[in-house]
Amino acid sequence: MIEYQAFRVELKDKVAHVAINRPDKVNAMNAAFWSEIVEIFRWIDETDEVRVVVLSGEGKHFSAGIDLQLLAQAATQMGADVGRNAERLRRQILTLQASFNAVDNCRKPVIAAIQGYCIGGAIDLIAACDMRYCTLDAQFSIKEIDMGMAADVGTLQRLPRIIGDGMMRELAYTGRAVDGREAQAIGLVNRTYADQPELMTAVFELASDIAAKSPVAIRGTKEMIRYMRDHRVDDGLEYIATWNAAMLQSADLKVAMAAHMSKQKPDFAD
Repeated sequence: MIEYQAFRVELKDKVAHVAINRPDKVNAMNAAFWSEIVEIFRWIDETDEVRVVVLSGEGKHFSAGIDLQLLAQAATQMGADVGRNAERLRRQILTLQASFNAVDNCRKPVIAAIQGYCIGGAIDLIAACDMRYCTLDAQFSIKEIDMGMAADVGTLQRLPRIIGDGMMRELAYTGRAVDGREAQAIGLVNRTYADQPELMTAVFELASDIAAKSPVAIRGTKEMIRYMRDHRVDDGLEYIATWNAAMLQSADLKVAMAAHMSKQKPDFAD
């Protein structure tokens, strides 16, 4: 497995564990983070052995968001010309957006396991995941508003579909913190756990359950859910009909049916 500066990556029993690995910096997202996450999720997407991803943060906190040193560095690159500054900033923002688009566009389900701080850019990150689970003491905050800026890496675009427009506006306008219990109540996370060991045990059990399913069926299910974010119902029905015209010919269907009839656990090819 490749060594990374900002992450620790492991693959075991079809589940890739991607851990932000800067606990001494509260897992703040430095320059290496933004480039490495694209490389990691490209590898995940291209590696058939990987069926599910667990995304977590080492130490007491998931992530404190973008590294402030990175923002300070961007500020030092500004020149006298407003137009050129704007073009430079726009390119940088689009590059950061691409990092979390890599998570969102991944063909495999991505499960976020969150403890402690999940602030600013970390909200953008978990919003790009399929499912989110946290500890009761987790603290979520769209902190960009307190830094005098609008969140620009995906929170304002993805979060309304997760927690609803009104609640998203409240959190984005105020920057107030939400704990694990409220996060579950508003639908930001699926479930809460007492502490990090309990959280990680439960999340890996869930990941193992998903990894045991047909990878072709999981791929199709994720693609259809994602497609429906921006299309009408009749468009989605047309798409799944065309998709399954091919995918229902997969050997996985026969394997699943045979296992069901014999009351055995199916074993699907990667």
